Amino acid sequence: MHNADIPVTVIKTQKTLFRLNLRELWTYRDLLFLMVKRDIAVVYKQTVLGPLWFFLQPVLTTLMFTLIFGRIARIDTAGIPAPLFYLSALIGWNYFAACLNETSQIFRNNAHIFGKVYFPRLVAPVSTILSNLLKFLIQYALFIAVWIYYYVQQPFQVHWLWLLPGTLFIILVLGITGLGAGLFISSLTTKYRDLSFLVQFGVQLLMYATPVIYSVNNASFSEEFRLLLWLNPLTSLIEAFRFWYLGAGTFEPLWILYSLSAALLLLLGGILVFNYVERDFMDTV
Repeated sequence: MHNADIPVTVIKTQKTLFRLNLRELWTYRDLLFLMVKRDIAVVYKQTVLGPLWFFLQPVLTTLMFTLIFGRIARIDTAGIPAPLFYLSALIGWNYFAACLNETSQIFRNNAHIFGKVYFPRLVAPVSTILSNLLKFLIQYALFIAVWIYYYVQQPFQVHWLWLLPGTLFIILVLGITGLGAGLFISSLTTKYRDLSFLVQFGVQLLMYATPVIYSVNNASFSEEFRLLLWLNPLTSLIEAFRFWYLGAGTFEPLWILYSLSAALLLLLGGILVFNYVERDFMDTV
């Protein structure tokens, strides 16, 4: 065989900073699925309860919120049973927080792989979004079980036509938001290591700025404070989810559009910074 007949793969540096090669991601889909499997297995490897933690985390958090914020602080839950009220927000919040936290550590956690073999670097963050999607679906099944239990006891208003398309839309926007913010933060942590220590703390603070344990329509809130809450892109998503499933939240199409726009801007900015850092991150990671 002549040398000219040997197939050659040429790896070049990216010419443009904004580059999302979906065809290349599809070519490496087997690697993507392997990384998804790895992400799920590693988290619960050598644990006693294993995948049961998927259920226990939201259950224990819901019970704690019910005791502290429902029974002690007596925060209004808009007439909805406290466990159902908190769980309806927690499943979406957990998905976003997990996507953000894990994507923000992509460079640091995969440096040993990135330095040895070539593959589209976006495979790694996309794999975290998909692995966390499986966790979300498990927790969503838990929510549906609790939702049916309370609905049978005392029916509440449900917007049935919005349930499936609305849920799919919210998952998509939450995933895009977590991916975009995580890409941006992970790119910065290659140079500023101490930023990674602030991420989890910042995510915890963000939860209290999101209507997880309260409703935007709380009577004690001023109009100015409500506006600040609506400026959080996650607010309209959680409120819409509660509105569709429980009839207790607020569905504002303009704020939904705002959340989608913010998610897309975060994703574009995250990809831009990610591609810029990717070219020489092995020198600083």
